[in-house]
Amino acid sequence: MSKPDQKYDAIIIGAGFGGLYALYHLRDRMGLKVRGFDSAGGVGGTWWYNRYPGARVDAPSSPFYAYTFSQELVQEWDWTETQTPQASVLAYLEHFADRFDLGKDIQFETWVTDAQYDENTQDWTIKTDKDDTVTAQFLVCAVGSLFVANMPDYPGINDFAGECYHTGRWPHEKVSFAGKRVGVIGTGSSGIQSIPEIAKEADHVTVFQRTPQYSLPARNRLITPEELAGYRENWHELRGSMRARGGWPFATKRRQAGDYTAEQRRAVYEELWQEGGIHLAINSYTGVLSDKALNEEVSDFVRQKICAIVDDPETAEKLLPDYYFGTKRLILDNGYFETYNRRNVSLVDLRRDPIQAFTANSVQTRDGEYPIDMLVLATGFDAVSGSMRNLNPKGRGGLALERKWHERFDNYLGTTISGFPNLFMIHGPGAPGVFFTMPLGGELTTAWIGECIRYLRKNNLGAIEATVQAEAGWDREINAIANRTLYPQTNSWYMGANIPGKPRQFLGHLRGSKYFDHLTEVAEQGYEGFVFEPAEQNMT
Repeated sequence: MSKPDQKYDAIIIGAGFGGLYALYHLRDRMGLKVRGFDSAGGVGGTWWYNRYPGARVDAPSSPFYAYTFSQELVQEWDWTETQTPQASVLAYLEHFADRFDLGKDIQFETWVTDAQYDENTQDWTIKTDKDDTVTAQFLVCAVGSLFVANMPDYPGINDFAGECYHTGRWPHEKVSFAGKRVGVIGTGSSGIQSIPEIAKEADHVTVFQRTPQYSLPARNRLITPEELAGYRENWHELRGSMRARGGWPFATKRRQAGDYTAEQRRAVYEELWQEGGIHLAINSYTGVLSDKALNEEVSDFVRQKICAIVDDPETAEKLLPDYYFGTKRLILDNGYFETYNRRNVSLVDLRRDPIQAFTANSVQTRDGEYPIDMLVLATGFDAVSGSMRNLNPKGRGGLALERKWHERFDNYLGTTISGFPNLFMIHGPGAPGVFFTMPLGGELTTAWIGECIRYLRKNNLGAIEATVQAEAGWDREINAIANRTLYPQTNSWYMGANIPGKPRQFLGHLRGSKYFDHLTEVAEQGYEGFVFEPAEQNMT
């Protein structure tokens, strides 16, 4: 029996960092009637699903991978490590939801199966797998940049009869590796974080590497009480720094490579390597991600470090990346390359020896067969655009997003889509998203969405919609920024290259602080690039 229809001001899909803050902001700060939905069994978003061994925040982490809007919230939560583990992030989000009583307005374990815009009522109607039918004027999609798991289509993979887990859908109960032969496919962030932990327990680990990666030492450690007190005391300034520096809380060095000799540059690289984190990328020399010669110098430095760490020269050679440093997602590790010095770890280079088949208890490559009891798929996500395509809302005239985005992920500001009035995305394609990793980015985006809603209500407007021309201009801006860098010259998930058939398009805005300046300017100029409809203009 269907439930009665329910009407809200806004519906929020997703209960991760972005969705939780959107619920808090729209409900508590603006007084709107809001309802949230999430497929998970609790809050956390990606941090609810990604529980694989070794899962941690990439830099900058504690205490900056957290909400920034409330000094009280900063004061009351004690972060303990510089690189926050998954369990701590999830506990923090649970604390946030409890503190502001957000759970009462979120329906968990619920998939949104349909979302349609009604041009007559200027409302969105969503339906769920729990037979809910809910309407609201505004639909806020906080569906996550890294949510839709990429399941590899290797021949015969379903013939494998042992345990099989994807790092992005890790079980909540403990997975034991003791006495087992474990095969791991993929060496992106989740693979590099999990492989050292799995190797500590498993009888043997065989890593099937598709692409060797640049990974930097995290140098994870405990945060001292003095450090935490200093961060809290200077929180306002640090928040301002994050806003101005694309999420980074500290001042960066602006060194020019030409002012130093090769030996001096090498000494700086060594210093930053020992410091750990992503300092080698952001604190070495200006232009690392745009100057080919400088990038190759840094790339070669990291490759030499890999060779120095890994004892076996043949294995080390397989681990050497051959793309521009930093143009795939930079990874921080806690002993990844050292793991290959263990006697129970071996490496298969799938570029040279591709997978050809699976049996009930083995992986067969062109040159060999590898018995395994467990298969771990660290094969990443259909990033940034995948979650919205998975939702596939229907906009004006019943236009399905999957159809609109068949060839390009056209949108305006990474937040709105022509043909989809009153729909907002948090961290959509063309937003800083993964390039502005702090939750501050979601706070700023949500604040802009809130002001947009306030503008509509104040002016008795029923709908706001981006224009096709604004989308085209935004696409040009994203490409112009990206093309000044080396990013587009590497096949990465930043370009959609990890998903067969996915449009090749750069998926992020590389100048986070300028992006939020742009949002402000759009609002100040009367929402340039948008068209409006009077409230209920088509009601009969």
